Amino acid sequence: MLEPKIIVDFPHHNAECPLWHPQQQYLYWTDIPRGKLYRYNPQTQTHSEIYSGESVGGLTLQADGSLVLFKTKGTVQIWDEGKITTLIDEIPAEKHTRFNDAIADPAGRVFSGTMATSEDKGRLYRIDTDGSIHVILEELLVPNGMGFSPDLKYFYLTDSDTYTIYRFDYNQETGNITNQQNHIIIPQGQGVPDGMTVDAEGYIWSARWDGSSLYRYTPQGMEVLRIQFPALKVSCLAFGGSDYSEIYATTAGGNNRSQEGAGAGAIFHLQSKVKGVPEFTSRIVIS
Repeated sequence: MLEPKIIVDFPHHNAECPLWHPQQQYLYWTDIPRGKLYRYNPQTQTHSEIYSGESVGGLTLQADGSLVLFKTKGTVQIWDEGKITTLIDEIPAEKHTRFNDAIADPAGRVFSGTMATSEDKGRLYRIDTDGSIHVILEELLVPNGMGFSPDLKYFYLTDSDTYTIYRFDYNQETGNITNQQNHIIIPQGQGVPDGMTVDAEGYIWSARWDGSSLYRYTPQGMEVLRIQFPALKVSCLAFGGSDYSEIYATTAGGNNRSQEGAGAGAIFHLQSKVKGVPEFTSRIVIS
């Protein structure tokens, strides 16, 4: 059984979006409500705050090593060691909400969802490499963790408030997704599906908010592994390390550990026998 160990014992309100930086060998993540970004150096076992400001709900790694930040009101910016460059100032339809999670595809496009509000449903956007913005899906509630099958035939999307991980046919040439299917439906009592990733074997890993666990599923959607955490809200995970055999998991609830668990809000590490794969890099450039 994989054993989660705390590597950053800091009471994040909602640590999310862990992202491994292979060039630097650092882990990045966001604390969404507090508007903070952090990174962790496994060599020195130290972490530092690198950004403070508007909430960041999603991250991708640009091909040049900088980060793309997906924020409130549809704002998209590049962060490069403290220097901020705006790619998209705002999306008028999203002025009352924020992006939630983001993933780059093999061509460097980015998929990112926006959360539903009392007035409007959530949406899934695709931002192409030229900065053009495309609404891909509507009528979502809390679009969340995403991933691709290793053969790039399928795209996965979590909608937390429908307790569903959807599967789509994915067209790498166009970036289009079609043929939406209910791939994994989470039973009551297992928490809310949050962030996710896909390992090198094509198995799906899903973090479970209010479920204290990470789940691993076969490509067909059958549960094969469940890892318990001393934190009620397990929010996301990412593979990292020099050979992608290490799992980093984020948690939330550090502002109320008496009810959320002794490890709530901490960053966890697990040594895995299963390897992950590098995330694709975004290549958004606006001339």
